[in-house]
Amino acid sequence: MPSHLLNSLALDHAYRDLPLLYESLTISEALDHIYQHGVSERIIYFYVVDENERLVGVLPTRRLLSAARESRVSDAMIRNVIALPKTATVYDACDFFILYKFLAIPIVDDDRHLLGVVDVNVFTDELVTLNEPDKHGDIFETIGFRFSEIRNASPLKAFTYRFPWLLATIASGTLSALLVGVYELTLAASLVLAFFLTLVLGLGESVSIQSMTVTVQMLNVQAPTLDWFRKAIWKEWISALYLGGASGAIVAGVVYLWQGDALAAGIIGGSILMSMTAACLIGLLIPTLLHALKLDPKIAAGPITLALADLSTLLIYFSLATMALR
Repeated sequence: MPSHLLNSLALDHAYRDLPLLYESLTISEALDHIYQHGVSERIIYFYVVDENERLVGVLPTRRLLSAARESRVSDAMIRNVIALPKTATVYDACDFFILYKFLAIPIVDDDRHLLGVVDVNVFTDELVTLNEPDKHGDIFETIGFRFSEIRNASPLKAFTYRFPWLLATIASGTLSALLVGVYELTLAASLVLAFFLTLVLGLGESVSIQSMTVTVQMLNVQAPTLDWFRKAIWKEWISALYLGGASGAIVAGVVYLWQGDALAAGIIGGSILMSMTAACLIGLLIPTLLHALKLDPKIAAGPITLALADLSTLLIYFSLATMALR
């Protein structure tokens, strides 16, 4: 989806032809009201308002049809209504659809008055109506490819486009093997370090890819600025401390309970904290740098991020171990 569409107001894509139900109505009266006023072809949920037209609940169709006809709408409705503010963008709405798995979300003003409803079909319709070639290119770039590359690329061309970035993985794997060889004596001093080497590397790779994916998605909809980068790196650093601290504590506990080695547990837990923090920051920095260099972060960022995450993890792991075991 093009960035100008993602940054537009969700309210501009909402529909307003929907019957509102008052919470004081009985189910029978609500059904009569629906029959009299009709329903939109897009109707998915029935929204309930109070006497001041403020949104107070949502009534799914199944609940409406299965409730006793003499009961009140207020008794059958769901009171915890997820709603978007009137200032929400299409990007915000997409986040809500992914997070809450709803098919439609109401949009309200500051006083909870219902302004409209946006549903998943709206975004599908918007994409279908984008017939200009440059807009098609924007859409395909959002999911990771350029339209011309998909349409015209031969297997050989696809190979030449993707393989150079995989050389980063080959290089990092070779350097990693050399690093392990350099720290052979450290591994011999504490064999338990070798047992958890794969786990430590896996955690670093996982968080680096998570961070990279989030950053690429943000770069699709927002031009990076110095202020944006400052806020993003601060947020990622705090998140990394939480993730690394929790993961390190769990693994350190496992090491201690299994081996009874407090020193090894501290080395492994501490290295997980530091390496995951470094990996998260690498996942933010690499796609941002590639974007600034006018390179495609969606293809190049993955191999480079993983390569640097592996190398930084090994350096932190073995450096900390070597200092602690002296």
